[in-house]
Amino acid sequence: MEITVHRPGELTAADRGAWTALQAKAHLNGSPHLANPFLAPEFTLAVARVRGNVRVAVVREDGDPAAYFPYQRSRAGVGKAVGLGVSDSQGIVHRPGFTWEARALLRACGLVMYEYDHLAEGQGPFETGTTGRFASPVMDLDQGYDAYLAHLRQQSPKFLRSTLAKGRKLARDLGEVRYVHDERDPGALRTLIAWKSAQYRRTGRSDRFAHTWITGLVHQLFHTRGPSFAGQLSVLYAGGRPVAAHFGPRGERVLACWFPAYDPDFAKYSPGLLLHLRMAEAAAADGIAHLDLGRGQKAYKDSLKTRDITVSEGWVALPHPVALGHRAHRAPVRALRNTVLARPELFTPADRLLKRLGKIRSRYRKE
Repeated sequence: MEITVHRPGELTAADRGAWTALQAKAHLNGSPHLANPFLAPEFTLAVARVRGNVRVAVVREDGDPAAYFPYQRSRAGVGKAVGLGVSDSQGIVHRPGFTWEARALLRACGLVMYEYDHLAEGQGPFETGTTGRFASPVMDLDQGYDAYLAHLRQQSPKFLRSTLAKGRKLARDLGEVRYVHDERDPGALRTLIAWKSAQYRRTGRSDRFAHTWITGLVHQLFHTRGPSFAGQLSVLYAGGRPVAAHFGPRGERVLACWFPAYDPDFAKYSPGLLLHLRMAEAAAADGIAHLDLGRGQKAYKDSLKTRDITVSEGWVALPHPVALGHRAHRAPVRALRNTVLARPELFTPADRLLKRLGKIRSRYRKE
């Protein structure tokens, strides 16, 4: 086994092609989780354009590429999953039957540890350091949109009837409802970002778009177009104006639901739910196998999903003081957050408090 480390821009066209081919065949090889667009070389390249510490370890066996391991590395040797905090699938992309020893891989990459928060299934050597496993709902479309709707009618009949009725009312009240699956207007992307930032502030959450690298990453992906990967903006219009939008990466078989938002002036019509149904219909027609709604239990995800996949959070580390220090700093915060999220008696009052603080913050911003 030979392991070499590269900056993403140094990868040859052959390596990028081999990486893409591993993803394209993943579902045939019993590893469909490896087809997620967050594991694609294009996502790693986009992160590298806004973060200078991205590296890719290329593993070869008998001269042939066997695996690609993207990560970010601090000067102290702390490794993190690429795009940690915004990436919804992480790990090593590999060919069938490939095995590795986590600590040996860390040493070859000059890392004292590797931290993840959305580790994909089937990453056994990294799972030894898992501190939590979480459900990530998906909408299965491999049998077509009609089959998906049939599932919803059986699983959530009241939800489906109510949502479709709101769509008809939206058309009556505002005018023609039009859906664009792959909107190329940059102005529509700016509108989505403004909605999402306002939502973060309104609900008391940290505004991700206040971080210039995240905004830069979204714009990089918006301009990334290819047959196996693209940054895709989908917009629902009513009466000629946008009422809901979503932006996320799309692979050959998976569309990742990343940044959805809607105009709160039209909240009574549930435009976000209507948008997801339209996205599912168009994605199924494009041959997408499923929409990945992302880690986290929310009412709308429970209504739309067909099943859950599992992602993990944790780290693997060498016996090194830097790794011990990093874990000592990060572990208590993670444990507290996950405890609150997992227990409704804690989450509900915490959520109410955040929203109250968000309203206060928004009021002061207006003044």
